[in-house]
Amino acid sequence: MNKRFTIGKFPRTRLRRNRQSPWCRNLISETELSVNDLIYPMFVTNGKKITENIKSLPSVKRYSIDIILKKIEEVKKLGIPAIALFPYVEKKLKTFDGKEALNKNNLICKSIKEIKKKFPDLGLICDVALDPYTTHGHDGILRNNCIVNDETIEILSQQAIIQAEAGADIIAPSDMMDGRIGVIRDRLDNEGFGNTIILSYAAKFASNFYGPFRDAVGSSKSLGKTDKKTYQMNFQNSNEAIREVSMDINEGADMVMIKPALPYLDIISKVKRKFNIPIFAYQVSGEYSMLKHAEKENSLNYKKCLYESLISIKRAGASAIFCYGAIDIAKNLK
Repeated sequence: MNKRFTIGKFPRTRLRRNRQSPWCRNLISETELSVNDLIYPMFVTNGKKITENIKSLPSVKRYSIDIILKKIEEVKKLGIPAIALFPYVEKKLKTFDGKEALNKNNLICKSIKEIKKKFPDLGLICDVALDPYTTHGHDGILRNNCIVNDETIEILSQQAIIQAEAGADIIAPSDMMDGRIGVIRDRLDNEGFGNTIILSYAAKFASNFYGPFRDAVGSSKSLGKTDKKTYQMNFQNSNEAIREVSMDINEGADMVMIKPALPYLDIISKVKRKFNIPIFAYQVSGEYSMLKHAEKENSLNYKKCLYESLISIKRAGASAIFCYGAIDIAKNLK
C-alpha cells in the first residue's frame, strides 16, 4: 500500500467538511488557472483596416496588421503574456512548393516586425509549417503523392531562420517531420539565434478537431479529401507519443506541445510524469467551436465550461494553454 495516500474512514472522516464553504474550497484547491497560463492564437491577413469573421470559428477573426496591433493592446491590458501568430495567405501567393514561406517580407515576417516594434515585451510564437503556403494544403513538400521528409526539413529550417530574424521569440514547428527539431536547432545556433526558443509540436495527432483552424488559415479547400495521417500521429496510440517527445527533447526542444488538448489529457499526463520539460497544450479550434455552438443553442454556460475545460488541461500537467477563449477567461480571472 502507498503510505503517502491518506485513506480515512467514515464517519470519522467526512470529505464534505472541506467543501462546505467557498473560502475553504479555495484554500485547498489543487489546481489553479491564471492569466499567465494563457496563449492567445491570432490570425493575420493582408490589407488594411480588415476584420474578417471565420464562420466555423465563432468570435475569432482574421485581422490585417494595423487592426491586429489594436487587438493586441487588449491582450496586453489583460496580462496575457504571449500570442501565437498564424497567417492567412492570399491564394495568388500559394504555390505547390510553398516558396512564399521563405519570403523575408511575407505576411508573417512583416507582422512579427510590427508587433515586436510596438510590443517588445510580448511573447511571440510563430508556426513553422508549409500548409498556409501550399496549393495542396500539406505541411511539407509533396512528391509523387508523398510528403518528403528531409527536403521538407531543409525548407522548414530556412523558414525558422527568417522568422527568428524578424523577431519571433519562439519558433514552433508544427509539421511533424522526423528530425526537424535537431536541424532547426543547429541552424538557429549556427546563425546567431542561440537564444531563440523551440516549442516542438512533439505529439500532434491526426485529429478530426482541426477543421475550423484550417478554414481560418485557408488550407481546408486546398487539402480537399486528402489527410495528414502519414506524418501526424495516429490518435489510437499513446506510447508512440512518448517516443516522439523523447526524440524532440534529445534534438533540442525547449518546450513540447500536445495537440489537441482535451481528448488527449492522458498524453499530457504521461508526458508530465515522464519528462521534466515545459508542456504546452493546444485547445484546438474544434474544441473551442463546440463550446461556442453549444452556447448559441443555450445548451451550456460557455464561460463556465471553458474554464472547467482549461482547469482539466492544467490538472493533467500542462504548463500553458493555447486558447481561443483566452480573452474571455482573462476578463473573468481579472
